[in-house]
Amino acid sequence: MKEVIIGFLGCGNVGGGVWNLLENFRKEIAHRNHLSIRVKKVLVRDVSKARSCAVPAELLTTNVEDVVSDPEISIVVEFMGGEQPATEYMLRALNAGKTVVTANKVALALNWHRLQAAAQEKNVGLYYEASVCGAIPIINVLQNSLQANRIGHMMGIINGTTNYILSRMYENGEDYKDVLGDAQRLGLAEPNPAADVEGLDAAYKLSIMASLAFHGRVPFPKVYTEGITRLTAMDISCGKEMGYVLKLLAIAKRDGNTVQVRVHPTFLPDSHPLSSVNGSFNAVYLQGHACQEMMLQGRGAGDMPTASAVVSDILRASTAEIHAHPTFSNTAEADPSLTFDDNWQCQYFLRISVEDRPGVLAKIAGWLAQENVSIAKMLQKGKADNDRVPLIIVTHAAPEKSLRKAIEAFDKDVCTVESVIRVEV
Repeated sequence: MKEVIIGFLGCGNVGGGVWNLLENFRKEIAHRNHLSIRVKKVLVRDVSKARSCAVPAELLTTNVEDVVSDPEISIVVEFMGGEQPATEYMLRALNAGKTVVTANKVALALNWHRLQAAAQEKNVGLYYEASVCGAIPIINVLQNSLQANRIGHMMGIINGTTNYILSRMYENGEDYKDVLGDAQRLGLAEPNPAADVEGLDAAYKLSIMASLAFHGRVPFPKVYTEGITRLTAMDISCGKEMGYVLKLLAIAKRDGNTVQVRVHPTFLPDSHPLSSVNGSFNAVYLQGHACQEMMLQGRGAGDMPTASAVVSDILRASTAEIHAHPTFSNTAEADPSLTFDDNWQCQYFLRISVEDRPGVLAKIAGWLAQENVSIAKMLQKGKADNDRVPLIIVTHAAPEKSLRKAIEAFDKDVCTVESVIRVEV
């Protein structure tokens, strides 16, 4: 039986979940993997704080050196979150010859190149399955299972908080602020939910997934990011009437050496597989030239689903004879072989407040036509209090910049654009 001694950096909800899973699953790990996992030290801010797991007091420390410099500890597991000091602590562990396991998408997306370089220099491992989509093994699928594929496109619901909010708005016609408040009370949204609702959390994750899928570094700043804070119940209701479901999607597409990476609210046909992924669930829908289409779905957050992925990485790291790393050039800058497209083509949902008089529709169609944007569907709602009516237009596929330029030409005395939402089919 091989004994593996590990140390924790942090011990919040996920750390507590990993502790409990290692303790309660000890016999199964010994039987299946022939491993005895022992946690020697746990770095915390306050040793007197109540915790969700029964870590013995003698294991707790407030000194990071007790974890990163202990020669007996071979694997350091990071639970701190955020870029710093987590990145520097992981670098210190790697430079000390220790393998690192992390669920930290922020530190990885922003400093992956530094962490991987340190791991390769010291011939140790860097494992991060839990950094994207919790229990869903998307990292392993992209790194190993789909190596015989060229990934053409990938779309994911990879933030459970926003999916819960949008699912409630779709199902019950509720307003964004009301659902957000409920999500915060239920613990599904942070007191400061900006990282989730502004799309940043999904953008960090997409940077990691796209880099692996396209075998080239896709840095976080290259990801176009737009959140859900401006969405209304009317947008979702009108889309629903037209056969669409609204999701915050992380989208990555590749055509030759040209890629697009974007996170934004997106209408999908209600028949699309991702449209039925509701609540706090995550899912990734992708297409490879050999595997064709597939979708992975499951719990994308929570202490035990995330702990499941972390423990899987601990076991993989403990039994690996050689630690594998991505083979693309992992640098701070974007892979020079890739060209990033910010003028993607898709359909667009426009909610426009228009004057209720003859000729207005012809003017709008004309302004769109000037930029070669054509109308695919249209829906007019009842009269508003200000003698204007909501007009819903869904365009045919058009370049992003053409659509924006067309909207700039709209005469505000005739109509105002209240919402622009992209549509993927």
